[in-house]
Amino acid sequence: MLAVLAALAMTVQPVAAQGGMSILRDAETEQLLQDMVDPLAEAAGLGEGAVDVVLVNDNSINAFVAGGQRIFVHSGLINAADSANEVQGVLAHEMGHITGGHVNRYSEGAGNAAKISLLSMVLAAAAALAGSGDAAMGVMAAGQQAAMGSFLSFSRVQEASADAAGAQFLSDAGISGRGSLAFFEKLQNLEFRHGVSQADDREYSRTHPLTGNRLARLREGYEADPAWNAPGDPEIEERFQRVKAKLYGFLAPPERTLTFFPESMTSDPARYARAYAYHKEARVEQSLDEVNALLEHDPDNPYFLELKGQVLLESGRVDEALDPLRGATRLTNANPLIASMLGHALLATEDRSHLDEAETVLRAAVGRDRENPFAWYQLGMVYGMRGDIPRARLASAEQQIMSGNPQAALVSAQSAEAALPSGSADWIRAQDVAMQARAQLDEQRSRD
Repeated sequence: MLAVLAALAMTVQPVAAQGGMSILRDAETEQLLQDMVDPLAEAAGLGEGAVDVVLVNDNSINAFVAGGQRIFVHSGLINAADSANEVQGVLAHEMGHITGGHVNRYSEGAGNAAKISLLSMVLAAAAALAGSGDAAMGVMAAGQQAAMGSFLSFSRVQEASADAAGAQFLSDAGISGRGSLAFFEKLQNLEFRHGVSQADDREYSRTHPLTGNRLARLREGYEADPAWNAPGDPEIEERFQRVKAKLYGFLAPPERTLTFFPESMTSDPARYARAYAYHKEARVEQSLDEVNALLEHDPDNPYFLELKGQVLLESGRVDEALDPLRGATRLTNANPLIASMLGHALLATEDRSHLDEAETVLRAAVGRDRENPFAWYQLGMVYGMRGDIPRARLASAEQQIMSGNPQAALVSAQSAEAALPSGSADWIRAQDVAMQARAQLDEQRSRD
């Protein structure tokens, strides 16, 4: 019984568990994932920009939805995928969960369940079939067996529904299902590796249909689809390979990156990965050599410029970092993450003549992405250096509420509200942040 409940716990987690996730923010990766999901969102009738994709720093091969119209993708899934088309197959499947309202229905089927996970089936099935699971099932009361069977059946129906919906979205978007099949084959290989039985009579103990059965159903539909032979978007694929290498270089130990991408490899993805590896080892000139080689090939690539500015800034060469960061900010129409880095660099020069520019770019950053605590912190520094203490405290409150410090946010917001002009937009915002902080504090007290 404990083995079965452990398996269930891996597939159904409360919403609060999301707070412990480590989210990776990167302008280039976020834009790529958005460009990959938008055609699917349009095909699903949701519209361009309606679905967000969030990258989670986790090396497991997973993706899930957890309420709203957000898809969470683990960095391990990006690393495991061989092509952008494979990731789009996963995104289409998760879109099926969104349009089917499965998160809400999952809650109906499993108490406080609020997270549907694509690949936890591998670990969950392995745990349930590890040996003690059979014995546990044998001693479970008939009512408990029925309840568990009902839940698992409920989950399998939703997974099959998401498979079918995802296939339709890919078809309507003119995207081949080859990548989806390739990814499911990876799942099946994982099941083999974990010793998960592929026998039909064991499907009753799983949250997901057997991968072999899913593959058979999907293959029949995909191969008959007009989009089956549709070529992938070469620009998306090129960008995907760069982002995949970039994430590898950022997340993996430098020695592993340099082994996987030796200097004999001169492709853009290889240079991208090595640039991060060298930077992490403080080998500044070697990192810059790789970035400059990238820029020689593509001088107007904003993300190459961003990386050059980052390397220079974090190596203490602040003045040299300004031009590439300005270029990256201009070429991305002030992407909030890149604009935040430029604002930080401008302040790091300790030159007061840069305050106006810093305020402009940082206000643009928080205007487009209010959930950017780093930008709020930098903007608070600008206000503080100008002597505008009320707005500095408001910016601090914004940063503190997003950083999980509601008590400090409440104090800062109340102090800002007391000093700001009554009825002004900032005064109203200070009240809003104070209310949000109180709500978070009440929630914390209720849990205690």
